[in-house]
Amino acid sequence: MAEKPSEKSPEEPEGSGRSGQSGESIPDDVWAQFVQDSERDIRTSEAPKEPSARARMVTERLRQQEARGELPPGWRTGPAWQEMNGQKARRRKVWTIIGVVLAIALAVVAMKPSLLPGDPFGTGTDTGTQSANPLPDETAAPTNAPSNAPGTPTLDKPFAGSPAVRYADGAAGIVLPEAKPVGAFGKDQVASALAQTKSLLVDANLDRKTLLGGNPETTLDKILDPKQPDMIADARSWLRKPGKNSDPLWLFSRFDPDEVRLVGDVVKTRGRTTFKAGRDGGVAIHADYTFVYALAPADPDSTEVSRTIVRRVLDLELLDPAKYEVTPGRLAVNRHDQDLANSACDIYDGFLHPQFDSADPTGAPPSGPTTDPYDRSRDIGKSGTEECGTVSRT
Repeated sequence: MAEKPSEKSPEEPEGSGRSGQSGESIPDDVWAQFVQDSERDIRTSEAPKEPSARARMVTERLRQQEARGELPPGWRTGPAWQEMNGQKARRRKVWTIIGVVLAIALAVVAMKPSLLPGDPFGTGTDTGTQSANPLPDETAAPTNAPSNAPGTPTLDKPFAGSPAVRYADGAAGIVLPEAKPVGAFGKDQVASALAQTKSLLVDANLDRKTLLGGNPETTLDKILDPKQPDMIADARSWLRKPGKNSDPLWLFSRFDPDEVRLVGDVVKTRGRTTFKAGRDGGVAIHADYTFVYALAPADPDSTEVSRTIVRRVLDLELLDPAKYEVTPGRLAVNRHDQDLANSACDIYDGFLHPQFDSADPTGAPPSGPTTDPYDRSRDIGKSGTEECGTVSRT
C-alpha cells in the first residue's frame, strides 16, 4: 500500500514538498481513494490471468503439432486459400474474354455465313468449292447428262459453274475394280494390268510434263507393248511431227505453254475402268474417262479462266504370251477414241487450243453438231463423223 505523505515540517520551504501548489496537504479521504483506484487499475491491466483448462489443452496440442511439422496453414490467410482465390479470379477473367470473342464471332457469322468453310447451313451458296459434294465413284454408264452448276470460274475456283466441280481430283478419279483371275492370268497379273492402265491414263492426261508439251515416256517405254506392230513407232512419230493424219491428241492431252497456262494443280477426272475375258485367254480392259482442264492465257496478268474437256475411251488388252508374240506384262491398244471440247478446229500442231471470251476465235468455224461434253451417257467414236462441232457448255 502506498505510504501517505507526511505533514509538511516547519523547516521545509513552502511549495517544495508533496503538497499541492497551494501548499496545502492532501486530505486523508482523498488519499485513501487514490490508493484504492491505483490498486484496482494494476489488477485489471497488468496482472496475468490464469488460462483455463481447455486453453491449456489446445495450446499443448498445437505445440505438439508444430514440433511434428503438422501445423495447418492459417484460415483464409494460408497459401492454399490465397492460391485458390487467385485461380478463381483468373478463371473468371479468362471466361470473360472467351465469352466476348465468341459473341463477336457469332455476330460476324450471322451477318455473313459464307465466311464458314463449306456449306454448313445448307444454303447451297458454296458452289465454287473444289470438292463440293463429291460424286460417288462411277460404276456404270450414266443414263443422262449432269445438271447445270451455278457459278463463274475464277483463278481461285476455276471449276465453278461446271459439273466438274464435283469430279474427283486427278488420279483419285481413276478407281480400279477389284482384280480376279481371268483366262490364262491369275489375280496378281490382272491387278498389274489394271495398274498399268491407270499409269497410262495418268501419264497421258494428268502428268504436268505431258500437259505442257512433253513426251509421255512412261507410256511409251514401260506400258505399251513394243511388239505391237507400229503402235509405239506411230505414237512417237505423231509427237515428233504432228499433222492431220498424225495427231498426238489421239492419245495424249497437251497444251502450248506459250499460249496458255494451267490454273492450279488440279485436273478434274470422272470415269470408270472395267475388264473381262479377252481373246484366247487374254484380259480385255475398257477405260472411259473425262478430264477437265482449267486454263488461263499465258499472260500472267490475265485473270480470265476457260476450260477444255477431253473424253477418252481406250480398249487395252493383255495377251497370253503362250499364244501371241507379245512382251509379258505389256499392254496392246485395240481402240482409242477421243472427244475434244473447247479446242480450236482444224489446227494440227499437236496442242489443244482453248477459246477465251476476250480473244478472237482461232481455227476454222465449227461445222458439226452441238454437243454437251459433260454428257457421259452418249457414245463417242462410233458416230461416223469427224466434224468439229460446238459445245453447249464448258
